Amino acid sequence: MIRLFLPLIASLAVAGCATTPTVYQAAAGPQGVGWSDMRIEADRYRVTFQGGPGAPPEQVSDYALLHAADLAIAQGYDWFRVTQRSMRPHGRDSGSRLSIGTGSTSYGRHSAVGVGIGTSFDLGGGPSLAQTMEILLGKGPAPRDPDVYVAQEVRRTIGART
Repeated sequence: MIRLFLPLIASLAVAGCATTPTVYQAAAGPQGVGWSDMRIEADRYRVTFQGGPGAPPEQVSDYALLHAADLAIAQGYDWFRVTQRSMRPHGRDSGSRLSIGTGSTSYGRHSAVGVGIGTSFDLGGGPSLAQTMEILLGKGPAPRDPDVYVAQEVRRTIGART
């Protein structure tokens, strides 16, 4: 009997280790890995990049900047200013858990008491991070400000690493 369950347990363990890689692409849905954007005004957008489980914060941030640059170029702008940004965990909570349960029953002249202990471990590679930025697009020479990025430069430098 145990021989029947070993392959099933092994396949579930391997499936639990499968993660969604973090690649630069449009998100397939609200929980999907990739970028999304929303137009707020003619020259203002909210850009989000959702990383896969365990993706480094630097990669998630760089891909959000890259999409902001691509958006600026596609709309005919030269630069963009990041007016707000936030990095937050997204998706399921990671970590291990321990639970204890008890139960009892009585039937006829017999009764039973049971105690169970359960554990769970996250095998998915860690939490997912999402970088959200509000950007303001601009034309002409870029202002000298640490929150201003030249779209073509971002495309050239970060885009070369994707």
